Amino acid sequence: MKRIHWKVLVLSICLSLPAAQATTINSKAGQIDVQEITTQLSHPWGLAFLPDGRMLVTERSGNLRYVTKDGKVSEPIQGLPELYVKGQGGLLDVIVDQNFSQSNKVFFSFAQADSSGNGTALASAVLDGQTLKDVRVIFSQQPKVDSQYHFGGRIVQQANGDLFLTLGDRLVLRNEVQQTNTSIGKVVHLTQDGKPAEGNPFLQDKTADARVWSLGHRNIQGATLDAQGRLWTHEHGPQGGDEINITEAGKNYGWPLITYGEEYGGGVIGKTAQAGLEQPLHYWVPSIAPSGMSFYHGNLFKAWQGDLLVGSLKFGLLVRLDVENDKVVAEERMSIGKRVRHVVTGPDGALYLLTDEDQGAILRLTPAAQ
Repeated sequence: MKRIHWKVLVLSICLSLPAAQATTINSKAGQIDVQEITTQLSHPWGLAFLPDGRMLVTERSGNLRYVTKDGKVSEPIQGLPELYVKGQGGLLDVIVDQNFSQSNKVFFSFAQADSSGNGTALASAVLDGQTLKDVRVIFSQQPKVDSQYHFGGRIVQQANGDLFLTLGDRLVLRNEVQQTNTSIGKVVHLTQDGKPAEGNPFLQDKTADARVWSLGHRNIQGATLDAQGRLWTHEHGPQGGDEINITEAGKNYGWPLITYGEEYGGGVIGKTAQAGLEQPLHYWVPSIAPSGMSFYHGNLFKAWQGDLLVGSLKFGLLVRLDVENDKVVAEERMSIGKRVRHVVTGPDGALYLLTDEDQGAILRLTPAAQ
């Protein structure tokens, strides 16, 4: 086994991952083996495990594929709707319905275009071998705009089957983020047929979009549930101010009125605090460009139980946050050396990372044998 050891940042180890080989990094939990499952993916974005152990993986360029445990990548699955593939747009997240064994249903997010522009959409489908059947678009972001940026797109399913979808501000629609009658810069909460979920905060407000769960978001690309079933998200800030929040019904998370980031090209955007607007649970200055997030509840990394694991695009990190009583009390940074797009805890207790590259990888992290 090839071993590489040197220090970067506080607790980081840089690494280079030659194809079909494993390497080892250090962490507070001890040495970690990093195995490349495959490097044959084009900018992978979402990953979900099927009951048979195969992975269902999206490529932003517009393909949905199966990947086996030993790294065999399938031909593209057919039946996707027309996608807007440009800039940050394309095929985004995918999840497997919690009742997949009975329903064969999956949900996926993607950039969708029409004559008025483009935006984020959410669809359901039945997975039948190499084909998606009964594809239904259950949500389409409004208003559409001509932009290649800030699609959001993470999908989370609750225990009752309802869905959360994260939505960005599209970069050019900041003024829409604070308006409850649009789905710009929001988290929406939906039933599986796209209707407003029970308990949504604006159900009785005839001037609002009843699907809105929370507002004041810039570009959420990480979302997960904690052990209590609460939604946690992280989002990109501008030149700093990346945030982690417990994202609750009806709350306003401030963008663009408050932020710990700065405008591109310099200059302060606004204040860092204002009455009625939520403060982040944790934030980064400078920005780490977070993407993907998972609470660890597997059986391999005993010391990581309940910790929040976040990918970093900008610095190529896996970031571990020690969370106690809804507060981040410690942070550990481990350098992967490639843009980390997603972080998923596998059914085997291993940690699976996607890297955002032309030859994107699936990496499997496990404790090294002592």
